[in-house]
Amino acid sequence: MSTGATLRMLDRADKEVMKLTRADIGAVYEFMHKFRHNPENPGLNLKSLNGDARLMSARVNKDYRALLLHIADRDYLLVAVKHRGEVYDDLSRYAYRINRITGGIEVVDLAPIGDSIVGRVVPPDADPQPAQKPLFDAYTDTQLLDLGVAEPLLPQIRELTAEAELLELLDRAPQLTTDVLFALFDGTRYDEVLQQVTEPVRADEPVDPEDFEAAVDRPATQVTSDDEALQAIIGEAFERWQIFLHPTQRKLVEKKYNGPARVGGGPGTGKTIVALHRVAHLARQLPPGTDKPILLTTFNRNLAADLRTRLLALGGQELVARVDIVNIDRLASRVVTEAKAGANRRVIDDNQVVELWTEFLLETGESGWDAEFLAAEWAQVILGQVLNSRTDYFKARRPNRGRSLTRVERDQIWQLTERFTTWLDARGIWTWRQVAQRAARLEMDRAAAAAGESSSGSFHRPRYRHIVVDEAQDLSAAHWKMLRAMVAVGPDDMFLTGDTHQRIYDNHVTLSSLGVHIRGRSSRLTLSYRTTRQILADALQIMTGEVYDDLDGGEEDLAGYRSLLRGEPPVFRGAATWAQERDLIAEQLRGWGNPTDGSVAICVPTREFAADVISRLEADGVPAVEIGPDGPKRPDGVHVGTMHRFKGLEYQRMIIAGVSDGLVPRQMISRYRDADPKRYQRERQRDRSLLFVAATRARDELAVFWHGTPSPFLTARLVQRQPGLVS
Repeated sequence: MSTGATLRMLDRADKEVMKLTRADIGAVYEFMHKFRHNPENPGLNLKSLNGDARLMSARVNKDYRALLLHIADRDYLLVAVKHRGEVYDDLSRYAYRINRITGGIEVVDLAPIGDSIVGRVVPPDADPQPAQKPLFDAYTDTQLLDLGVAEPLLPQIRELTAEAELLELLDRAPQLTTDVLFALFDGTRYDEVLQQVTEPVRADEPVDPEDFEAAVDRPATQVTSDDEALQAIIGEAFERWQIFLHPTQRKLVEKKYNGPARVGGGPGTGKTIVALHRVAHLARQLPPGTDKPILLTTFNRNLAADLRTRLLALGGQELVARVDIVNIDRLASRVVTEAKAGANRRVIDDNQVVELWTEFLLETGESGWDAEFLAAEWAQVILGQVLNSRTDYFKARRPNRGRSLTRVERDQIWQLTERFTTWLDARGIWTWRQVAQRAARLEMDRAAAAAGESSSGSFHRPRYRHIVVDEAQDLSAAHWKMLRAMVAVGPDDMFLTGDTHQRIYDNHVTLSSLGVHIRGRSSRLTLSYRTTRQILADALQIMTGEVYDDLDGGEEDLAGYRSLLRGEPPVFRGAATWAQERDLIAEQLRGWGNPTDGSVAICVPTREFAADVISRLEADGVPAVEIGPDGPKRPDGVHVGTMHRFKGLEYQRMIIAGVSDGLVPRQMISRYRDADPKRYQRERQRDRSLLFVAATRARDELAVFWHGTPSPFLTARLVQRQPGLVS
C-alpha cells in the first residue's frame, strides 16, 4: 500500500509553467496530483540527478520533467519544470542552497549566458574592442554575499559588463539577487541597498545552512502547497499577485505589531496588495463566529469597490463575510445615520464649499475675510480637528495653514463659522467634512462611555478588532479620530498603506497628534511591479525639488524606488496651440494602431480639455469613453478624463496632454505666491502629485504633450529630449 507525499511549489516555478501550452499545463497539474498520492508510481520515474540524493527529477509527460528538491522523508519542493533535454544534457547546471541572509531555499540555474553576450567568440579578423569594466567591479564577493546575492552565481556576476547581460542572468536568478543587483546597477549606495533591500527580508533567527526542513517553512521560501491554490495558478483562475507575495511584502503582512503600523512606497509597489493580504492574514487568526470584526477602508468609493472585488477573488465569500469593506465617507455617514443625527439634510460635495462661503459672505455683508481662506480654515482646522468650542480653536495647532492668526482673528473666524453652520442648517445641507466631524465626535463619545463602563465593571465592545486603511494619505484628521475611536488600542489594531507623493486632496495630518502612533513601525516598499524603468525614471524627474511628509511630522522621499520591467522611453512633444496638440494626440493614437479595447487612456488637466479631446476622437471615428466619478462608463474605447479621475486606474498606454505652464500647475494658485507662501507651496505640490500619479498609471508606454510653454514640472532634460512620434 503506497503512502502519499507532501509536494509544495516554489513560486518561481509557476513562471515556467505558465509559458507551456495548455495541454502541458494540464499535465503538470495531473503530475502533482499523482505525486502527492504516490511518489513511487513507476510512471513518474522519480530519480536523483547526478548522484545527489536531494536534487531529483520526475516525469511530467514525454517532453517535460519536474525538478524536485527532497526536503525530508516524504516532503518535496517543486522548483522547476524543464524540457527533458535541459534536465539531462547538463546535470551540473543546477545548484541549490539556503540563503544565509533570508534563510530561504534558492535553486539556481547555472546555464551560461548566451553566446551573443558573455563568452561570445570574436572572429579573428575583427577589430579589437576596448575592454569594458565589469558592472560590479566596485564590490567584493564578501559584500555581495552580505547583501544576499546567491553564491553560485558569483562567477557569472563577475563577467557582466553590460545591462543586456545582467537582464539575461537575472531572468533566472533568485529574487533577492535580482533586487540587490538591480539596485546597485541603478546607482543605489551599498549601505542603502543593505538597509532598503536586504534588511527587510533578513531572517529573524540564526540560519542553519543545512536545515532544509526549517528553510522550507520560512517566508523567504515562497511556496504554495494546497491543490486549490495550485489549480488556480495553473488554470489561470486569477493573477499571481493573489497567490504570491514578494518576501519583503510577506514579512510585512504576517508580522505581529505592538500598535499601528504603516507601509509606504511609490506607485505600483504593491501597497494595496499588502493591505489585502494583511486583511486575509488577520481574518485567519480570528476565533470563529465573529461578525465583520475587520474594517477595510479607503477614501475613494471606486477603490473601495475594487478592494471588495479583489478580496473576494483572493479569499472567497467566507473571508469577505468577516470584513467590513466601505469607503471612509460612507462609514462616517453610517455612524451619523445610526445616531439619527443630520436627519433630513442633503450632503453636498466639499468642492462646493468655497462657493457657499462666497454666497454667505455676500448675503451677510462680511468683507474682512477671503472665502477660500475661511473655507479651508473651517474644513481643515475646525472640522478636521473636531474642535467643539472657541476655547479648543484658540488652542489648536494649524499645520500647513500658512499665515498665523491673532487671538482676535481667531475669535472673528469662530463666530463666522458658527453663523455659516447655522446658515447651512437653514438650507438643509451639510458637507462631507461636517459628516466626518460629527461621526468622529460620536465615536469618540462612544469610546469614552465604553471606558467608563469598563471601569465600573461592565463592558462595551469596540466596533472592530482590526482596521486596515489603503491610500492613507487621503484621509482627513477627522477621519483618523473616528477610526482611532473605533478600535481598541493594542497589538495589530491599525495597519495603514499609502504614499504622500500621491496625495491629491488637501489633507495634511500628523498621525501621532491624532492618537495613531506609527513611529518605529513604518516600512517602505521600493520595487514597482506596474511600470517600466524608463517611465519610472521620467516620473521621478517630475518630482524633482519637492519634499513630502511621512504622515507623522517627518520627511520621506522615493530613494531606492525602482522597477525590473523594461520598455520604450516616454515621448515628450510640444505644440504651438491646443488645436495642434490635439493633432499630436491623434497622431500618437494612430501610431499605436488606434486601439479601442480600453487599454489606452488620455489624461488632461480640465473637464473642458476632456470634452475637446472626446469631440476630436469622435470626429476621427475613434470611440471615446469619459472617465466619471465612478470610473470609465464603458470598458472599451479610448478612456478620457481629468487627472483626478485616474487615481487607482492603470493602462497599457497613456497620453498626458495639456501639460502646459498655467494648467499644470494651475495659474490661479499664483495669487498665493506672496500673500500666502505656505499655501502656494501646498497647492503647487498637490498639482505635482497629480501629474506624478497620472504618469505612473502607464504600464508600457507614455506620451506627454503640451502647447505653448511646458509645465515647470517637466525638467529641462525631459523637454529637450522630445523624440519623434511612433509611426
